[in-house]
Amino acid sequence: MAHRILIIEDDRMIQQELRTLLESYHHTVITTDDFIDVVDFVIGEDPDLVLLDLNLPFYDGYHVCRELRKHSRVPIIVVTSKDSEMDELMSMNLGADYFVTKPYNTSILMAKITVLLDRTYGQVPTRIIRQGELSLDLGLSMACFRNKTTELTKNESRILQTLMENAGRITSREEIMDALWQTDSFVDDNTLTVNVNRLRKKLALIDAQDLIKTRRARGYLL
Repeated sequence: MAHRILIIEDDRMIQQELRTLLESYHHTVITTDDFIDVVDFVIGEDPDLVLLDLNLPFYDGYHVCRELRKHSRVPIIVVTSKDSEMDELMSMNLGADYFVTKPYNTSILMAKITVLLDRTYGQVPTRIIRQGELSLDLGLSMACFRNKTTELTKNESRILQTLMENAGRITSREEIMDALWQTDSFVDDNTLTVNVNRLRKKLALIDAQDLIKTRRARGYLL
């Protein structure tokens, strides 16, 4: 199964090398050159896995890993030239799942990526929910409207699922954030707005752009 993998690496050559490797396994690759707001970028992109270098401009990988773990349980593999036991111990203590040193063996790295993705996501049983002409395949994260389909990210799928399961009544922003992150205490309210707007754009691709309605200061209605 293909997944969305985000690379946080400032070395362009290594970044491209990782992109080529991952795309050869049919994964979708996301990269960034913004290392100041990288944590917000990761949360907004909602990847399935993060490859994280420790030697980064502005904030090192330790900081990024620590801050990500306040908001997300996304799998993290540290890929770095640092090779001491202390670096590995710090990375794992801050929430990384694996620690891989450069230069890495590409076969071993891909094996770790595959194992971690399978362990985290596995094979999700097919479950389809429907509301009117709109359906959502929870296993594939696919929305369908009048025979047109669009692929959703995990967050987009969870938002739409929550709205569909509460169709006909206003769903508060707090309810949606709880469904996404199990808590609203560490989540920037703007992050939810970004995710809802992205979902609306995806639905517009299948002519379902008017299904989600905003109820100011109250939440959303499907």
